[in-house]
Amino acid sequence: MNSRTAVITGANTGLGLECARTLLARDDSWHVALAVRDPARGADAVAGLDAPHRCTVLPLDLASLSSVRAFGGRLRDAGLPPLHAVVCNAGVQVVAGTTLTDDGVEMTFGVNHLGHFALVRGLLGQLEAPARVVVVSSGTHDPAKVTGMPHPRYTSAEQLAHPPAGAPNDGRLRYTTSKLCNVLFAYELDRRLGSGANGVTVTAFDPGLMPGSGLARQYPPLQKFAWHYVFPLLRVLPNVNSTRTSGQRLAALVHDRRFDGVTGAYFEGKKAIRSSVDSYDEALARELWEASVRLADQVSA
Repeated sequence: MNSRTAVITGANTGLGLECARTLLARDDSWHVALAVRDPARGADAVAGLDAPHRCTVLPLDLASLSSVRAFGGRLRDAGLPPLHAVVCNAGVQVVAGTTLTDDGVEMTFGVNHLGHFALVRGLLGQLEAPARVVVVSSGTHDPAKVTGMPHPRYTSAEQLAHPPAGAPNDGRLRYTTSKLCNVLFAYELDRRLGSGANGVTVTAFDPGLMPGSGLARQYPPLQKFAWHYVFPLLRVLPNVNSTRTSGQRLAALVHDRRFDGVTGAYFEGKKAIRSSVDSYDEALARELWEASVRLADQVSA
């Protein structure tokens, strides 16, 4: 019987869909709210799951803070079981140029961090303990790892939201920096929620390299071909995974009793590890949080 709800952003495809699939299969007490930009694609995804009667599709566009604000009401009005988990999974990587959200915020920062920040902040009042918040990050946030991606460059949240003239116009750099923001946000949220003392735990998750996932949808044709047909051969290497494998590991952070009470931790797959040096900078995390509040509230004013 459904007794609790998990919200999963970007659940109509890739990692989010596999997380939903696993959660539904492993524990029949869960109802999954698929928070997706395109409800039609969400409905198609639900049709391919084994328990469509335990799924609800709700529209959410993380590139629109008005959509994010409306989501809380939609969830409340949907008549679902109590909310016990939020999985911040959806993400974008704008390869070239500068694209803005509906609110005039740089798209990668706006979707990967600010939209999820506003979503979780807006849902805290609906979370019922014991509850878990899981934020999907990436190993690319850590300069100590060899990923082939630029090292993140955190200046300030305001400059990430509104890049000044002359700022690096590198989509991959913006992506890795947004992934650092994900970890900073997860740790700061955990601290502000009492580090699990009030029954809400927060973890960050690195799914590893997932060749064939939708992250390369804006790549040039040759790179897109390699991503879908050549890179999957690398799955024999550490932390190179299929979306199904990573989805199972992500779902475990939502439902598995092994993680009861585990909070303020960063997981690479199924193993808790240290995240980057910068991710533990509490002053940086506070600056990101306070600026994110201002950015979100300026739009809603």
